[in-house]
Amino acid sequence: MSRHGHGYGVDEEALGRAYDRRLMARIWSYTQPHRAAVLASATLFPVLAAVDLVQPYLVKVAIDDHILRGDWPGLSAVGLLFLVTLLAQYALRSFQIYLLSWTGQRVVHDLRAALFEHVQRLPARFFDKNPVGRLMTRILNDVEAVGELFASGVVSIFGDVLTLGGIVVVMLALDWRLALVTFAAVPVLFGVAVYFRSRARDAYREVRNRVARLNTYLQENLLGMTVVQLFGQEPAHATEFTRLNEEYRRAVFRRMRYDALLYAGVEVVGAVAIAALLWWGGVQILAGALTFGVLVAFMEYTHRFFLPIRDVSAKYTVMQSAMVAAERIFGLLDTPVEIASPSHGHRPDGRIARLPPRGARVAIEFRDVWFAYEPDGTANADEDGGGWVLRGLSFRIPLGERVAVVGATGAGKTTVARLLTRTYDVQRGAVLVDGVDVREWDVASLRRHVGLVLQDVVVFSGTVEENLVLGNGAVTRAAMMEAARRARADAFIESLPGGYASVLRERGANLSHGQRQLLSVARALVYNPPVLVLDEATSSVDPETERLLQDAVDQLLAGRTSVVIAHRFSTIQRADRVLVLQRGRLREEGPHAVLLRQGGLYAMLYELQFGRELHGAEPTHRVIR
Repeated sequence: MSRHGHGYGVDEEALGRAYDRRLMARIWSYTQPHRAAVLASATLFPVLAAVDLVQPYLVKVAIDDHILRGDWPGLSAVGLLFLVTLLAQYALRSFQIYLLSWTGQRVVHDLRAALFEHVQRLPARFFDKNPVGRLMTRILNDVEAVGELFASGVVSIFGDVLTLGGIVVVMLALDWRLALVTFAAVPVLFGVAVYFRSRARDAYREVRNRVARLNTYLQENLLGMTVVQLFGQEPAHATEFTRLNEEYRRAVFRRMRYDALLYAGVEVVGAVAIAALLWWGGVQILAGALTFGVLVAFMEYTHRFFLPIRDVSAKYTVMQSAMVAAERIFGLLDTPVEIASPSHGHRPDGRIARLPPRGARVAIEFRDVWFAYEPDGTANADEDGGGWVLRGLSFRIPLGERVAVVGATGAGKTTVARLLTRTYDVQRGAVLVDGVDVREWDVASLRRHVGLVLQDVVVFSGTVEENLVLGNGAVTRAAMMEAARRARADAFIESLPGGYASVLRERGANLSHGQRQLLSVARALVYNPPVLVLDEATSSVDPETERLLQDAVDQLLAGRTSVVIAHRFSTIQRADRVLVLQRGRLREEGPHAVLLRQGGLYAMLYELQFGRELHGAEPTHRVIR
């Protein structure tokens, strides 16, 4: 596969036309739990607008009524009043900025929590198609961009609108001719904004695309750094990272160019308007039709008229970033949860303390199951087409039976495990647990009932105890330690500095492979599921650890129904029955010894996969695919 076949090398899904009003409404809905702070901020908008409007008028009064007339006591009173308005403006604006920032951080917190909660409910098929780096960009970078709406004062644009409206009224009241000179620049400003609007939006979307690709590639390479180093591919990967980094830099520069042009355009138009105002006002003063104080006040009002418009260009930058981020955030939130619990899903008590007699009922049943990881096009496909992984698979496992599943690579063994826990849904047929279709179970209850122990153990950063209980507050410390003892993990845990309080590094880097597998078995014993699916955890370890693991697995499987994807001869010997899969179909089933005597597919697979382990000899048969 080429590099461009990975998530970081392809464009993200097309987003279609953005509806800013709709997106803003959805963002605004997250402020509802904090409506008191929002209301307080909104109350300050008209007060601040009034303070902004009165200051230039005080300048006019000071010049016309006091300075030109030599009234110094009156000038001092006006100056003191002007100082009071400045202090009030400072205090009120500081409080408003604090409230807006506080609200923004609350929105960021709630939005990020909603995203994470939603992502946890998405099906495995979603994660097959969406790289981790892209999802990290959504939850971290994009949410932060939405938070900038509040932190940068974009929300205060409503206050700017009030101020602009007040300025227009005051300017018209003072001198409508001078007001028209100022307002003549508005159509030009509108044209500048329209010109840059779509271009800026495309630039921000491109920046988000590029940073998502960069995050994806970086996350993938950091996780696989050992492999990169072992194969000496550091220069090649550095070159690819440089290419992606360069594409991101170019996208950012393109966005910055539009930002700078928009800001400079507003500045130029404002400067031209001031120059026109000075010329016309000077002519009117010389003609005796205008006072000097009115002209100075107009200069102040004109400056304040263009100030929010100029700031809007900067706020527009943040707005564009936030809108592009919001498109992606709500696109993720709108991703349907395909695998969800029905309204009255099946919920057994989940305990195995009083099991019925062994074989009293069917614990697991696959009933003519057809499954494909890429379901498109499978509905009308023939038996050998359409990407089917399982093709009409049917079998039953009575309560308490231990079944080993064997087969060549691609036979569908792991798929059986995934369908039992409803990680994926079948396209045809049904998977039943305790006689109930897994689609009729409450999903959380099903996954507590059917435990899954993977060969590739997932260890989280945190203490040993946290990795064993996984947030289940109902598990007592005594029960956890007993599970570790039964899993033969207690010895290595107690040898760690701090014992159960020892901190494990990311992915369990400070544990050996065998120790991670013992920890996984102990974790399963803590949760004690009635049905267990085991991707056998005794492979790729030294003989001493294998003996410990096999003993731990025997403890784990005792007294419960189990499906074991077999990698070791010892596991097959301990199984009550063996299911032999080939190309998604059940070809043979029966006890190990019986299948060997039959001399069929299982006997050939046995020689190929397990003969060397048993006899220490090279297999002589061809590999069956």
